[in-house]
Amino acid sequence: MTNYQLETDKIIKQLTPDNVPSLLLHACCAPCSSYVLEYLSEYFNITVFFYNPNITEYDEYLKRKNELIRFIEEKKFRYSVRMIDGDYSPEAFFEISKGREELSEGGARCFDCYLLRLEKTAVMAKQENYDYFCTTLSVSPHKNSQKLNEIGGQLSEKYGIKYLFSDFKKRNGYKRSIELSAQYKLYRQNYCGCIYSKAQAEKKEM
Repeated sequence: MTNYQLETDKIIKQLTPDNVPSLLLHACCAPCSSYVLEYLSEYFNITVFFYNPNITEYDEYLKRKNELIRFIEEKKFRYSVRMIDGDYSPEAFFEISKGREELSEGGARCFDCYLLRLEKTAVMAKQENYDYFCTTLSVSPHKNSQKLNEIGGQLSEKYGIKYLFSDFKKRNGYKRSIELSAQYKLYRQNYCGCIYSKAQAEKKEM
């Protein structure tokens, strides 16, 4: 099994301060973004791309987006970090979920959701001439890093844009995200975003 943190290290070692690359970073929420931005902003000029059609309740979507905006405004970074908002389009998520509504979290429905969000990011990165694209999703212990990187690599070849291979939960990345969430008093949700993950989370709390 590939250690994707070591893959990140290899890429970073090739970078030089006189030529800081641009990165389009897909982000799902402020807590997951916190450590990733702290880490990667030491090496990249970052545009955060908030594109999450899986967040099916609009109030929840706005809450997560606004928390991410607040964190970026309040946190100091070495290189530039800005955010652009993807469209609120839950219909795109429901389309890929047809016939798989009852599947448990972490399976085929989730993998297609990874693809949905990462492909949108890859297309934008190519169109806007970014040097790399990536996602914050691998910082979560509930996300399949091997699958995320597999999808990222496939999209990299498909669109001709470099993917930043990574596993941000490594080296206590997830632990650091919890610390930063507490420091900045970030809203931390207890489910991924879709109505199916919310129902599963509610069952666990019963």
